[in-house]
Amino acid sequence: MPPIVRPSYMSYLSRHRRTTGAPHVSAAVSFAIFLVAFVFIASEKVHKVKVVLVAAGAMAVLGLIPGDEVFFSEAAGIDWNVIFLLLGMMIIVGVVKHTGVFDYLAIWAAKKSKGRPYRLMVMLMIITAIASPFLDNVTTIMLVAPVTVVVCNRLGIPAQPYLIAEVLASNIGGAATLIGDPPNIIIGSRAGLTFNDFLVHMAPIVVVVFVVFVLLTRVLFRTSFHYAPERVAAVMALQERRAITDPRLLVRCMIVLGGVVAAFCLHPVVHVEPSIVALVGAGVMLLVSRADVSDVLREVEWSTLVFFMGLFVLVAGLANTGVIATMGGWAVGALGGDHFLSATALLFGSGVLGAFFDNIPYVATMVPVVEEMVAQAPDAGTGQALWWSFALGADFSGNGTAVAASANVVAVGIAARTGHRIGFWQFTRYGVLVTALSITMAWVYVWLRYFA
Repeated sequence: MPPIVRPSYMSYLSRHRRTTGAPHVSAAVSFAIFLVAFVFIASEKVHKVKVVLVAAGAMAVLGLIPGDEVFFSEAAGIDWNVIFLLLGMMIIVGVVKHTGVFDYLAIWAAKKSKGRPYRLMVMLMIITAIASPFLDNVTTIMLVAPVTVVVCNRLGIPAQPYLIAEVLASNIGGAATLIGDPPNIIIGSRAGLTFNDFLVHMAPIVVVVFVVFVLLTRVLFRTSFHYAPERVAAVMALQERRAITDPRLLVRCMIVLGGVVAAFCLHPVVHVEPSIVALVGAGVMLLVSRADVSDVLREVEWSTLVFFMGLFVLVAGLANTGVIATMGGWAVGALGGDHFLSATALLFGSGVLGAFFDNIPYVATMVPVVEEMVAQAPDAGTGQALWWSFALGADFSGNGTAVAASANVVAVGIAARTGHRIGFWQFTRYGVLVTALSITMAWVYVWLRYFA
């Protein structure tokens, strides 16, 4: 369910160099703006929306990205497919929320886990990881996060560890398929890789990484596992069916949601963009529910959408001034003909850069660089190994920081809205460790499967 593949920033750059002035100066200024913005976001002293709006505006005003194209060009600025996909799914979730189904699922999960915190976390992570390869990680988080908040409130336990664990599980699970994580569709399109190719090459290591991650969470979040017998007893006495406030509305919503999910899965066949599917689904959901539009729109995470817009513009400024392409060019020149070293650089380099630049625009920008590296490979097998290294590094980098992937930003927004604020460093200190472990395991996998 990823966004439409955007034209290469490198081809865009070749057509627009005259807009950026002296290349080295422009690159230095754009990088400085991005770095200062990231420091403010990480420090949390200024709201992240304020930071990206000021920084993105500075990029446009200084001519580092064409201001007249930032809202209109596919190659520069805001990826509206991502924005409208998120908007549509937020509206759909907002309508479904009024049926009481999230309370139902929360009570059901709490009773199945018998209120045991770690058992509950494992259950929620497994549900998330299984759904993400088919719904994509953003949609999965939008559906699972509200359930998580409700069940944690019922049990009197902090929701933050559970939300963080779910996001990390979602980014790991989504890496398994072509449609599970937005970077994969970009890579698949440019490299000519199919849905089955991703299953064969990505799914095995994803399963291994996820199992290790589930075991690791027992240690990572050990101080958060509080068991309150009186709360658990109260939840066990509840009848989950009574949580459904409008059964007829729930049936209609599930039919619409089922149609939306089916359309997502059929994207390779029908070629209707997920953003269009989400918007149509949102409109139909509003019609069949007869809900008050104003009430539903209050459920939309507007600050999250605006943050994404600003972040896209910031990364486009780096690409337009050649910062990211220069980094890629250095990598190609430094690695020479050592293809395992190239695969290693793609894995660990993507793990670092993708964590700071958001892995969707990062992948869209770096794809031409990887194509150049693949073109120098001695055979097709080695070339594909480079693509898989790039995909694994980019996908797992999504866990690196609180702004590294769309699912992370969405989860942080939902947490803040429900009174369970997740700080940048609260997320990142877990994400960095999981990313480092995941990419190290992926590196061993790449060596054993393609180079040993």
